[in-house]
Parts: sequence; C-alpha cells; structure tokens
Amino acid sequence: MDAPAFSHTRSAQQKKPSLPISEGLRAYLKRYRRERELPVTYQRLRRFAESAPLTDAEGKATLWETVVYDQLEMESLQDGLKRLYALLRVDGDLAFMSHLYVDRIDFCAFGNSAPFRIRIVNAYNDNPDYFYIKRGDASRVYGLELEHLLSPNRLHFLTHGDTLVEEHIAGIPGDVFAQRWLTNKELKPIRVAKELVKFNERCFVRLLGDMRAYNFVVVITPDFEGAQIRIRAMDFDQQAYEGRMNLYRPQFFKDNQQLAFFCMKHLRVETARQYQREEQVLMLQRAEVAQERLELLLTAMSDVSLAPPDNVIELRESLAAHYGRSAYLRCISVGELIRENLESIRQNVTSPPFSPEAPGERE
Repeated sequence: MDAPAFSHTRSAQQKKPSLPISEGLRAYLKRYRRERELPVTYQRLRRFAESAPLTDAEGKATLWETVVYDQLEMESLQDGLKRLYALLRVDGDLAFMSHLYVDRIDFCAFGNSAPFRIRIVNAYNDNPDYFYIKRGDASRVYGLELEHLLSPNRLHFLTHGDTLVEEHIAGIPGDVFAQRWLTNKELKPIRVAKELVKFNERCFVRLLGDMRAYNFVVVITPDFEGAQIRIRAMDFDQQAYEGRMNLYRPQFFKDNQQLAFFCMKHLRVETARQYQREEQVLMLQRAEVAQERLELLLTAMSDVSLAPPDNVIELRESLAAHYGRSAYLRCISVGELIRENLESIRQNVTSPPFSPEAPGERE
C-alpha cells in the first residue's frame, strides 16, 4: 500500500495533509466521467494580481477575499470559467451558456482545500449560481463520491490533475439553523429530530468526519403538512481520516450539542432506533443499486493509505467493540472498514443512536 508520511500526533484541530489522487482512483474517475479536460485549473486561479476582503450582506467580515486578475487574463478566464460551468451543468453544451457572465471570483485561504468560489450570473434575469474550484485531494474526492452513492443526494463534480471542481450545495448552514430556525413554529420538531438521527447514521456508516454544525447545511422544503427537512454535508475533507470513532458521529461535537439535546428532548430511544434503522436500510438499497460502482470505489480506497496506520488500528478496534464483530480487526485500510460497516448494518448489528451520556462526551 502507498504510504504518505503522516503525523501520528495530529489532533482533530490540525489540518489533515492533502493526499494525491492515486492511479486507481483516477481510473475510477475516468470510467464514470468525473475526470475531464478542464479549461481552467486551480493553479491558474492562484495567479491573481490583487485581493480585497469580502463582507456579507450585513457588512460583516467573512473568510473570503475577492480576487482580481490582469485585464488580459481576466478576459480569457471569463471564457474558460463559462466553459467549465457548462461542463459541470450541461456536459459542456455551450449553446445554453452564451447569456451567462462571471460576476466575481472569491478565494478562501481557510481550510484544507483553499477554494475559489465562482459567482456566475444569468444576464437575462440576474439569477446567480456558484461553483467551486479547489485543490484536488483524494480524501475529499472519496467523500464526494461516497455521498453520491450512499446518501439521498446526488453530487456533480469534476477532476483534472490536481484540480477539483464542485457544484454549490445550497442550504442553511447548520449553526445558523440551530440559532434561528430550530424552534421555528413552522417546523415540526419530530421531523427535524428524525433527519438529525438519519444524518448522524449516514456519516457514521460511511465514515465522514468533522461534521460540526458549520460543515453541513439544512434544506427546508415546504410540504402540504408542514416543511420537510434534509441535512446535507458540504465539507468532505475529513473522509475516513480520524482514529477516534466518535469523530464520525456528529452528535458528539460541542458545536452540535444543541441539536443533540433537541433530539433527546423530542424522540424516545425506541423511535430514534427506528429512524436509524430506516436510514440503514436505505443505505443498503443505495449500495445494492450502485453495487459495481461502489465496489470499484472501495477497492481503490483500500489500495492506498488515506489515514495514518495508528488511526486505522484505533478505529478498527473501536468499531469491532461497537458492533461486536471481530471481522473489523482484519481490516488494514479505511476502505475495508466502510465495507465492514455496511456488512454490520446488513446483519442488523447496531446500537442506540444516542444516549443520555452522549453530550458530555463531545469534542
């Protein structure tokens, strides 16, 4: 197995190293048309001439900066970014893109991927859309693809070399939702709690870490009997990297404490277990529909080291104890651990989705 150098003393607060896309993953991406020739690369966008802080609608500072390029470069970039957006949205058909223009390019140095955010606008009706160009990272690509295959959400993204292009995931940031929407009378508490349980289970089974409130969004859809809720991850950098099992369970983060107590207030453990099992069965059904594709992805994931060996050992021992299955102890990669997680829920081996002690154990 390929073994990049990891720091074994890394804490959850330190940045995870960016991992290159392996040949196996690259072959997978080409097979499913995720890997394409792109008209604009991440490195090209890094060559901006100036930047200025970007504020939000209330005039508050954000983590983003608006970047400016030389005039000749900007003209070329405008065309390249429109063609890139066409690849992402309509498989490159430029006939539907002539009325679009690039309104702004923002850069964020915070986070592993150091993304560029492209604001593209429809000239006919001023309707904006966004997409992101990031530094390619194998962990994030695996996270995006697992989300596409095992969650109810479809994701559009493209890769080329060390460039990753992603669509915008719309929704209310989890921390904003907790502050402003959680007790909104238009939302049924049981529906909110149900989706929190389901989201918690999806993250745990597919080993998506660091789902603090600001790393996921809440989508509210009006329905004939009140609004429906869907929670979507929007940060996939910590896919199967951490050694501590509870870092894959959103309920255990201090940032999510309000949401965890909300679930405990509104759901009986028996009801929460029902919702947990519902999501497990749905994940198994999704895995069955995408069986060949998922197997190829997990094989590529098992052929490289995505986490330090100590993390894999710690995680497999915790999962073996959690599910009561010694098969985990034979796993030597995080891809194999995800396979075993799916096998565990296939055998209906599980545990309560939360317990009264849970909030006190958070990071």
